[in-house]
Amino acid sequence: MLLLNILDTSLPFTNPVLKFFIILIIILLAPILLNKLRIPHILGLIVAGAIIGPNGFNLLLRDSSIILSGTAGLLYIMFLAGLEIDMNEFKKNKFKSLLFGLFTFSIPMTFGVLVGVFILNFSMLTSVLLASMFASHTLIAYPILGKFGITKNRAVNLVVGGTMITDTLALLVLAVIVGMTKGTVNSEFWIRLIISILIFGFIVLHIFPILGRWFLKRYQDHISQYIFVLVILFLGAFLAEIAGIEAIIGALLSGFALNRLIPSTSPLMNRIEFVGNAIFIPFFLIGVGMLIDYRAFFTDSETILVAVVMTIAVTLAKFIAAWATQKSFRFSVDERRIIFGLSIAHAAVTLATVSVGYNIIIGETAAGEPIRLLGDSVLNGTIIMILVTCTISTFVVQKGSRNLSLFQSTAKDKKNGVSEEKILIAINNSETVEELISLSSVIKSKENKNSLYALHVINNDTTDANAETSAIKILDKAIKIASSTDNNLNKLLRYDKDIMNGILNVAKEQKVTDLILGLHIKTDISESFLGSLTEGVLSKINATSFIYKALQPIATIKRHIVIMPNNVENEIGFPFWLLNIWNIAYNTGAQIIFYGTEQTIKVIQNVHEEHPIDADFITFNNWKNTKALSNNIKIDDNLIFILTRKDEPSYHKNIKNISIFINRYFKSNNFILVCPIMNTIANNEDIEFNNPSLMEPLEKLDEIGKTIASVFRKK
Repeated sequence: MLLLNILDTSLPFTNPVLKFFIILIIILLAPILLNKLRIPHILGLIVAGAIIGPNGFNLLLRDSSIILSGTAGLLYIMFLAGLEIDMNEFKKNKFKSLLFGLFTFSIPMTFGVLVGVFILNFSMLTSVLLASMFASHTLIAYPILGKFGITKNRAVNLVVGGTMITDTLALLVLAVIVGMTKGTVNSEFWIRLIISILIFGFIVLHIFPILGRWFLKRYQDHISQYIFVLVILFLGAFLAEIAGIEAIIGALLSGFALNRLIPSTSPLMNRIEFVGNAIFIPFFLIGVGMLIDYRAFFTDSETILVAVVMTIAVTLAKFIAAWATQKSFRFSVDERRIIFGLSIAHAAVTLATVSVGYNIIIGETAAGEPIRLLGDSVLNGTIIMILVTCTISTFVVQKGSRNLSLFQSTAKDKKNGVSEEKILIAINNSETVEELISLSSVIKSKENKNSLYALHVINNDTTDANAETSAIKILDKAIKIASSTDNNLNKLLRYDKDIMNGILNVAKEQKVTDLILGLHIKTDISESFLGSLTEGVLSKINATSFIYKALQPIATIKRHIVIMPNNVENEIGFPFWLLNIWNIAYNTGAQIIFYGTEQTIKVIQNVHEEHPIDADFITFNNWKNTKALSNNIKIDDNLIFILTRKDEPSYHKNIKNISIFINRYFKSNNFILVCPIMNTIANNEDIEFNNPSLMEPLEKLDEIGKTIASVFRKK
């Protein structure tokens, strides 16, 4: 009895510990229980919020703590959408996004006005505001896409871009109507609004990336980096409100601003996704559920009519917009499902609009009751519409995502390609572990989470009694860093009479496709270093090899400069290292600039036409004039040199001066030396590739293009 007296068990619960416990139980159990019923857990969280909320069992109130956490969750969803969008695909399809944005705004607006005026008998002003609620949407089902690995699909990119357009237009309609009710819509209103939006856009899209690169280059502490990201997110949202638009637009643009600074394979991205999906986003979904009042269906016939009409109208309008988009761009049925599913859900802007409209008093009844721009029936009908549209959204997006994911997996299984990707990271220094893992994460295919192997070789003749303990600590550190990127690292500890033999033997045993070696940050590259390492390992190993020296995190690199010797496209290893370069572009979003002969550039441009990335191409064939090349390199550039050896088609005598070249001009830059698989090795080794054509000398340009295309189709 004493315990019961101490604890207040009356409803709704007010004890903060108990409130947080109930919410965590819901977040924990909703996915477990609903997965068995094949019901999206997002819908489960909304329904759970309705059950425990003030209109359900009244366990919890939708108080300031729920609203605060829910607002953070909503902004987090929009921020993630901007952060995960494929910027290259977005640039490529920006006009498609614009057209979709206009479709999904204008069609629902038309439906809304017609429904409001001719079916619900609303005034024109109320009907326009109702229509703006139809036009907006919230990417409430976006987290489902991440589970199926299709966040970079072209349909998803199109919807994210279109969301910014339609929500901005819907919010402008709201701002104009509010101004009209107050009598403040004049030329001064428009000038002030346009100038504030332009200033806001400039700060977020131009100042934020500069600030982000500066911070991430100088502060490597993971907690500080994550807090910095949150600061940028909420600062962008706040600046949007100051500019006169909704905070969600600021969150989305903040994601765009940091997109290239936070690679999809980085530990920071993993933390952002984890915290958002575990805490912030579920709070938002539960908060949305708490708004639902089922009793309105049984107490007010007008509410039922308004809810049914609104739900049917908005569903039909959004489907027509998705269908028109599909037919315009020849998308698949499942891509149409993604477009429709993402754009049907209404929550954020809809709630903001109905709240503002409900609070605008436009007159009084004879009994002295206030006449609202949007009445009680619209308010309750909107809540029902939110529930129904969110339900449709989660089911449709889940079906479309599953089908697209299965199609991609089946397509990969049917196509021939290279053997299983395995990347060996030779680790011997604790200080270089993090950057070597970062490099391996960006050159690998994102969907392959078990392809990394970390190796430390101990010399049999060592007299250091702590050698094994030290090696295990280094490897454990590597595992911890890899796990933060959501990759599984295979730990390999090897004793051998010679370190180079140890690397070669492990590479052969594990059938390694790529090898990564590191240079200490204080180590200058020298001709003797290259000679001993190349002759000892690189001239014998049957794998694309990377020698990496990092002076700044790879995530903060603006451009990767790929410098290629003549005739490099005629070598057996060409498609393999080029695929790694493409992975860097896909996983980081940074620009790739290729320097090479006209013939080499032509081959790569053919690949680029079919698989576009943010790339530029510069004809370069004068290795004697290295100083001219250095004038085009900036401090935030990473140099990638493609090395060759004697007896290879691309060998050039000036390659041997690479150490002088780097030490003289690029001591402050990151660089990667890439040693491709060589014809001499390929012809002498029993290489187990599924596609034997890759093992034949590549002599014709069309054959090279086909071979490379066959490799890239695996993506």
